[in-house]
Order: sequence, then C-alpha cells, then structure tokens
Amino acid sequence: MAGIADLAFVANSADTYRYVSKPLLLLSLYFYFITQTSLIKGSLLRKSMGAALLFSLAGDIFLLFPNLFLYGLGAFLMAHLCYIVAFKLTQHFQFSFYTVNFVKLFFYNLPIYIPGAIIYFLIQPNLNDLKIPVVVYLIVILMMASLARERFGRTNASSFWQVFIGAMLFMVSDGILALNMFGYPMVDGDTLVMGTYILAQLLIVMGIRSHIVSHPTE
Repeated sequence: MAGIADLAFVANSADTYRYVSKPLLLLSLYFYFITQTSLIKGSLLRKSMGAALLFSLAGDIFLLFPNLFLYGLGAFLMAHLCYIVAFKLTQHFQFSFYTVNFVKLFFYNLPIYIPGAIIYFLIQPNLNDLKIPVVVYLIVILMMASLARERFGRTNASSFWQVFIGAMLFMVSDGILALNMFGYPMVDGDTLVMGTYILAQLLIVMGIRSHIVSHPTE
C-alpha cells in the first residue's frame, strides 16, 4: 500500500504527501523482516539486514531534500555494505580466497560491470565535485550485485533469484536516478526509479527470508 501510494504521488508530482509515503516503504519492510525472523534473533544476519533496511530508510528520507543528496548517497552506501555482509552469510560452500580464479570470476561478473561502466561514462562530465563519492558508491553497488550473483548454487533457487533480481533492479533504479540527475532526464524517470527501487528492496528481503526459512538453524 505504501508503495502504490508513493508511486501515485510521484506520478502526479504530489511531493508533499511523499514525506509520509516514502518513509513508510522501508519502515514496513523493516518491521516485516524483524517479525518474520525471530528464529535467528541476535544473529549477525538479522542485524546486517536490519541495518541495511534502516540505512535505506535514512537514505530515502535524506533524498526527499535535494540539498541532502550526499547524506542520502552515504546512507545507501552503508546499506549496500550491510547487504554484502548478508549475502555472504546466506550462501554455502564459500570459496577460499586462495583458490579463486579471478579471471574467471571477472568474466562471470562482466555483465554486471558493463552497465555500471556505461552509466559512469555518460554522467562523469557532469559530476564535478561529486565524482569521488559517486565512484565509491558505484564500486560498492557493483560489489553488492556481484555478491548476489555469487550466491548461485549456494542457496535455494527461490532465495537466489529473488535476491539477484532485486540487486539488479537496485542497479537499474540507481542508474536511472543518476541519468536523471546528471544530464539525461527520462520521461517518467522518477516513477521508474521508485518502481524498480520498491521491487528491488522487496525482492531482497523476501529472498533472504526464503534462505532463512530453508535453513532455520543458521
């Protein structure tokens, strides 16, 4: 309901109402996740996911105010770092650093890296003083998406696909947002940003929950 309301407000440029609807998005997801994961109360996984959702909530609030963009960027950067921890914790047969074939790994992740590189190439002439923060954020979100892909075969199929598609949609949302902000505005771009973002967060939460349900003792 919060997502539908927020999309309606975005589509109709009713920005004042979004001071209520946008924070409700991550608040609802946070309380859903916390109430559905009592079996792992006190675990690092529950703490990292909870922190990711709360940092995302903070980022959503900061981005309601254009002059707080950097704070929003920092909050989402912390959220992605927390998701990275959660993705590592929800996979089996984790490889050893000393046995990794980094060339093979690079090519596996290339379809993730290429869109990120294209977006950066397009927006970098307009970044000015934001170049370093945006580059750092881009690296972290690519790491997050790569870790989501790494879970293939290391968790149940439902958990993998939900988290992976969610991570990809998060990249799509941030990519559209970056293009809108730095020189390439799209028709209904704000609606696309929020639509993909809402679905991304929901899929990641549901995917992690799916892993927990399948492995309740972890």
